[in-house]
Amino acid sequence: MKLNKGIMRLAQISMPYFDILLEQLRMGNPAVQKAFGRHVHWGYWANPAEADGSVEDFAVAAENLCQRVYAAASVNEHEQLLDAGCGFGGTIASLNEQFKNLDMIGLNIDPRQLDRARQEIKPLANNKITFVEGDACQLPFADGSMDVVLALECIFHFPNREEFLQEAKRVLRPGGRLGICDFVSTPIFKTLQQVVNTFTKPVISGTFGRSDSCFTVSDYRTLAQKTGFQLTTQEDITRHTLPTYPVVCDLFDQAGYPKAVRDVAAVEKISQVGLLRYFILSFTKVPT
Repeated sequence: MKLNKGIMRLAQISMPYFDILLEQLRMGNPAVQKAFGRHVHWGYWANPAEADGSVEDFAVAAENLCQRVYAAASVNEHEQLLDAGCGFGGTIASLNEQFKNLDMIGLNIDPRQLDRARQEIKPLANNKITFVEGDACQLPFADGSMDVVLALECIFHFPNREEFLQEAKRVLRPGGRLGICDFVSTPIFKTLQQVVNTFTKPVISGTFGRSDSCFTVSDYRTLAQKTGFQLTTQEDITRHTLPTYPVVCDLFDQAGYPKAVRDVAAVEKISQVGLLRYFILSFTKVPT
């Protein structure tokens, strides 16, 4: 029943940027394939000044970000892991290459993304990989069945962060870990969005679909306590992600999507002035 209800939400979810990426991948666009054929999230550069603006450099940075998030969640071999909002399966692919004896599940509400993941990723090193269609806020898994839950750059699409954390806690074993990366507002930007929602919402949603960025680090601390988690990592990596924006704008421009270029450039400006931050956060389930 949970799975069916979750899938029903797909009809209410608009993800224009995935429509663009899937179209470009079908057309065989080599730049989009290199940049987003595996990971569909921002990149991490240890030294942003060394970013060269190429899709090859961006692909390495996207892999770096992925690895930083699952390192924050302390993934170990012989664990059961769920990647919620798994996209094209890039995180699963990376874990598959770096670890042995993992039982990994990638979950997504969009069957198109799962189809690509299933085609592209095959298990290595005694790993097990399963892709499941479902809703991250109504997880179709048993209580206490996971050691780790990940959600890379997708939680802002979910209907409700609290629902997701409650579900993550439910499926995690005692001491289990949750690792995410998210766009996090400063308090002043949260207030601005709430007051001037007619300005901020179209900027974010025009290309990225339903996106809730009205959440601060303080909100995460409060939510962690409310849902039975301990916040163990909060790393502001905004500066290290900024070279992403010119690459993404250039890709959308070359593909002929001027509105997407404008929307990404607007988010870039908001991030450059420090109103919107990019955080890696990890949590541990508090034993009861």
